[in-house]
Amino acid sequence: MASDSNIHRPASVQTLASTPAPIELSAIPNKATSTGFEPPSFEADTAAVARPAAFHLSEADDHADIERQGPPRYSVEDDPYQLSSKLKSPRELDQIKANISRKRSKGCGSFSVASNYWKGNQLQGFYENQNENIERLLKPVDEHRRAAKEEQGGNQLKYKIAVRGSFAANIILAGLQVYGAAASESLSLFTTMADALFDPLSNLMLILSNRAVNSVDPRRFPSGKARIETAGNIFFCFLMCSVSFILIVLSARDLAAGSDTNTLHFHLPSVIAVVVAFCTKLALWFYCYSLRNIYSQVRILWEDHRNDLIINGFGILTSVGGSKLRWWIDPMGAILLSCLISVLWLKTAYQEFQLLIGVSADTQMLQHITYISMTHSPMISAIDTVRAYHSGPRIIVEVDIVMDPNETLQATHDVAEELQTKLESLPDVERAYVHVDYETSHKPEHFLKKEL
Repeated sequence: MASDSNIHRPASVQTLASTPAPIELSAIPNKATSTGFEPPSFEADTAAVARPAAFHLSEADDHADIERQGPPRYSVEDDPYQLSSKLKSPRELDQIKANISRKRSKGCGSFSVASNYWKGNQLQGFYENQNENIERLLKPVDEHRRAAKEEQGGNQLKYKIAVRGSFAANIILAGLQVYGAAASESLSLFTTMADALFDPLSNLMLILSNRAVNSVDPRRFPSGKARIETAGNIFFCFLMCSVSFILIVLSARDLAAGSDTNTLHFHLPSVIAVVVAFCTKLALWFYCYSLRNIYSQVRILWEDHRNDLIINGFGILTSVGGSKLRWWIDPMGAILLSCLISVLWLKTAYQEFQLLIGVSADTQMLQHITYISMTHSPMISAIDTVRAYHSGPRIIVEVDIVMDPNETLQATHDVAEELQTKLESLPDVERAYVHVDYETSHKPEHFLKKEL
């Protein structure tokens, strides 16, 4: 979906991504005919929605089934484009999957059945995602904000346990890993030790950045300090990569020097120390899994625990392999582990750079902003442009709306300001800018500065 295009009030969710030509609201019929969604009947909310014959559902069946779970009802004011008519009930979703699964097709029997089953799951997943998108669009902005506050408030204790518990656990595990590496002199365990030593530093950085974001001087930082978290993550990523490159050099030097023995010394307490670290990281990974999409800081911790599981598990294998099989398995494992750490953290750094540079928001967010803007007020005749891009973990929104040139300045100002406040109420939006125009035939107001 393009984040910069002439977008006018469309008649369906599917056309929110891109509108080829300006569409005036006055040209849209009252029933909002659409290529993406058929308009339901406005006469009666209780009228049965006609379904294709392939669904094997009849109107009589719908009324006879007293336990049928239908989609929620919305009024014309809440749903002017009747998007709710395209919501699929759980029974309809199951029927769609069943129809595809038993569909006859050419080819081998077992392969054909598996293919139809996969297609049925895929189609069912499509309609489930469509239901989620429609419900998200129809939910008022105040409910989005209240749900986000309730979700974060209800999980505040879990958040503190995740951050502070990870911090305390990482300090203890770092001590265990230092002992394991020093006692065994295994390069693989030195690699896991280096990663473990930086874990408490990353936790401390997350705690400090969270405090910095919550305590802001608006005169010094008018747009907040949410980007400090992104900058800190990038710094930490490159710090980890630097340590990994040092370990690669040390391991390569040991490989070039060779060894007088076939195997290295096996030190059981060191292996046990790393196994304890592995089990602890596994428990923390499971705990942070449910909170990873609520708090960005917890998501960083979750990714860190996931990476530590891979690193510690592989480090144990290569260290034991160097002690029981061949000596070169240990330094070679250290090189592979260091390369893995570098790749994982460079990937994280790239993602954080994208947020800092200003990558466009995802399609669902752009659709949501467009729908909110075009249903905000009947005085808005068209939507000219919608832009949404990241500025750190949050999003900057720019919307150009079209209004009657004969409207008073007070009316235009009030509509634009109310829309701006509504957009800034969304949980992921940091700032919203609403520009009012009276036509759509002009050139874009902004241009990209490709040179100074």
